[in-house]
Amino acid sequence: MCRGFEGKSFLKTTCYYWHGTCIYMGKMNGREGRKMKERTYTKKMAYMGAGCGLVLFAIFGLLPGSFLGGVMGLNIAGTLLGTPVTSGILARMIVAGSMLIGVMVSGIIFITASATAGWLIGAVVDTFQAEKKELSPVEEKNHK
Repeated sequence: MCRGFEGKSFLKTTCYYWHGTCIYMGKMNGREGRKMKERTYTKKMAYMGAGCGLVLFAIFGLLPGSFLGGVMGLNIAGTLLGTPVTSGILARMIVAGSMLIGVMVSGIIFITASATAGWLIGAVVDTFQAEKKELSPVEEKNHK
């Protein structure tokens, strides 16, 4: 009988045992026999939420994001170049860049929030539609 170190890998279902002078391959009790939960509504509702967020962003977020980014750009250009802001190329580039950043941040917020809300709704629906596990009876021990 070999004696030595026994190592197991939890990343794979195959593990290697090292016992002194011999190395042999063994199988761990993995997840092959278990059935994964199907998460069909979670994925579908997340995509639907992202689509709704894109529409909401186009209607309600594009113009305010541009306005807020432009105001932020004017403040930055005024701080860097002095007020009143002239119509130089550098000031225009700062304002245009901040407008793009404002639009992108607005889009990220709208799409991420609505996709997350859709994912949560889908997770709730999947939870209610999941198969209920059959519980095996447990024998009670008499405690004296």
